[in-house]
Amino acid sequence: MSRPVAALLLLLCTMLWGFAFIAQKSAMDSMGPLTFAGMRYLLGGLLVLPLALWEKRRRTPPLTGVHWGFITGMSLVFFIGSWLQQAGLATTSATNGGFLTGLYVFFVPLLGFLILRTRPHPIIFFSVPLALIGIYYLNGGGLDSFSQGDGLIVTSAVFWAMHVILLGHVARATGLPIFVSAVSFLVAGTVALSLAFVMETPAWPGISAGWIEIAYAGILSTAVAFTFQAIGQQYVPSANAAIILSAESLFAAIGGALLLGERLPPVGYAGAALIFVAILAVEALPPLWARRQAHMARTTN
Repeated sequence: MSRPVAALLLLLCTMLWGFAFIAQKSAMDSMGPLTFAGMRYLLGGLLVLPLALWEKRRRTPPLTGVHWGFITGMSLVFFIGSWLQQAGLATTSATNGGFLTGLYVFFVPLLGFLILRTRPHPIIFFSVPLALIGIYYLNGGGLDSFSQGDGLIVTSAVFWAMHVILLGHVARATGLPIFVSAVSFLVAGTVALSLAFVMETPAWPGISAGWIEIAYAGILSTAVAFTFQAIGQQYVPSANAAIILSAESLFAAIGGALLLGERLPPVGYAGAALIFVAILAVEALPPLWARRQAHMARTTN
């Protein structure tokens, strides 16, 4: 797969995830965060499972213990990030949720260097601040009141950054992006629903009242979007992928405005423009610079 196609898959992820904030926010009216997370991820995992098993059968060498260790760690990080984000959305807006989740664009290159010792392309040091400023202005240049829910979502951004890093590494190492995604969905869904019966009171009337939200989050936001992410991140470095995925906050703001009446402030349009400039810079400038360097090398020789 070419890198531009992979980047397009990641951009489609951001659209599906951004609009999913509306479903996640609305679902909190009828069920708890663990119940919703459990239902959406089990649904998404079961939908992807047949394709995941087909992909797994095509792999000749078996997965090693190291592979399974990374898959398990990635699945637990995925669950914690999802739980914190969903719990935060119970007490904050969808727009704030998208804005604060986008902070993982800062954590990805930092954690990538600390965990995997991967040095990002120099353009990252331009694009990350630009995307963060864009996310900041997308929300109107600040938060009127920083709630407990906002704090939970900021914490979830750290785990989402770890997930971006681990997913890219595991998908490339195993060559099984769909399989590792399905495993993480099923693990997260099972753990979430198990904890829901301890910490919440799941009830069928509440679940049935939010079936549209569960269906959107389980099918499009989970089965489709996270699978696209796993495929796309095999061809795009984690730090670059985080910049592209930061557009999630833009789609969250658009969805909040269209469906929940949350209004994008005038300065938010400038923020949206900065996010897209950051995405274009991180995807267009490195190959252009590489071609220029190759041309200069040929001319000097």
